[in-house]
Amino acid sequence: MIRATRAFFAFVAVAFLASCGGGDSLQPSQTYQGPPVTQIVVKKADRKMYLVSGKEVVKSYSINLGNQPVGRKQYEGDGRTPEGMYFIDRFNPQSRYHLSVGISYPSGQDVANAAAMGLRPGGDIFIHGLGPEGRALNRADWTAGCIAVTDQEIEEIFSILRPGVPIFIYP
Repeated sequence: MIRATRAFFAFVAVAFLASCGGGDSLQPSQTYQGPPVTQIVVKKADRKMYLVSGKEVVKSYSINLGNQPVGRKQYEGDGRTPEGMYFIDRFNPQSRYHLSVGISYPSGQDVANAAAMGLRPGGDIFIHGLGPEGRALNRADWTAGCIAVTDQEIEEIFSILRPGVPIFIYP
């Protein structure tokens, strides 16, 4: 009985960790032939994201943010997109938002700040496509704190980025 319960909770945990998952398995159809991306710069106020190699912008994208776009993410459920330096830490080809690329939020400081308020920092912050949900909403700044681009753009981004690339998210 205990073993079955543990197996059930392990299954639920895996399903939960894939919260930007749940769609069809999708592999990007593009291959990138350009210079390696050494950093990502997000300017929230401008709704722009830049993929940078050295000091040169390789690609730029218009973005949508969390449904409370002003201010840094402070706790789970606040609808804000984080601000600060993070890293690309995972890739989800089964995202319910077409494809998704994980951002290493929360940092230790984010955890401490939320704990000081008696709250959890949240997590599962991604760069992702629209998927059916985003296309149905058809409005700006609709995510729970993620960075959204079009489905075609996330295919390109998914093929360009590698784990460990730093992402700088500015107000």
